Amino acid sequence: QVQLVESGGGSVQAGGSLRLSCAASAYTYSSKFMGWFRQAPGKKREGVAGIWSGGGSIYYADSVKGRFTISLDNAKTTVYLQMNSLKPEDTAMYYCAARRNPPWSGGNWYDDTRYTYWGQGTQVTVSS
Repeated sequence: QVQLVESGGGSVQAGGSLRLSCAASAYTYSSKFMGWFRQAPGKKREGVAGIWSGGGSIYYADSVKGRFTISLDNAKTTVYLQMNSLKPEDTAMYYCAARRNPPWSGGNWYDDTRYTYWGQGTQVTVSS
């Protein structure tokens, strides 16, 4: 059973930084596409960033470009989201997700219905 476990959330002031981690276990496929999503109270879940484990393809939502960086460790089992220059509007529950096939095989990277596996979420709160 594939498990995704997030960590690294917390409370920071505007302008601060946090790094989220998502460790994937029991994932039998050699390649996967990993995404970070977030959901604020009363809002729809939205894609924040995505990365293909095969290398070279990274995606960001316009709202986080230039501030957030997604990356994978060398073993391709842990995905990170470095969040800098945080804003109060970044406050949300952040989720890690995984899908076997890359977006160019079908479905946009930010389409959460295309992801098979999800973590439990980690809360990020940014105060002004």
